[in-house]
Amino acid sequence: MNAFIDLIAKKLQGMEAIQIPPWSAVVKTGSHAERPPQEADFWFKRCASVLVTLYTHNVGVRRLQHKYGGRHAHVVSRSHHRPAGGKLIRVAMQQLEKAGLVKKEKIGRSISPAGRSLVDHVAAELKV
Repeated sequence: MNAFIDLIAKKLQGMEAIQIPPWSAVVKTGSHAERPPQEADFWFKRCASVLVTLYTHNVGVRRLQHKYGGRHAHVVSRSHHRPAGGKLIRVAMQQLEKAGLVKKEKIGRSISPAGRSLVDHVAAELKV
């Protein structure tokens, strides 16, 4: 799955509508994270992951916050799940929508025919 996401991320890097926000280098992905992501192409991988998630079913920001959230460790008590930050996810979905890969629905967003085609072509490349 990682190779699949990486290949889609490389395809997204060439698109004009998907740009790394200037603030993304200094913000954490959620309250469960200790530091901001250190990977140079983190933004494109997150956008690719959102696109693959939308391939299977319609989702909104709230559900993706739960998916990308993680465990917040406590010293004395048990650790608890914390949702990821919504701004990163919301901006990624807006950029994918601007690129024509995602469309808004009554509830959440879904993948557009162009987005489905992109994911299918990348899957065919990997299969061969």
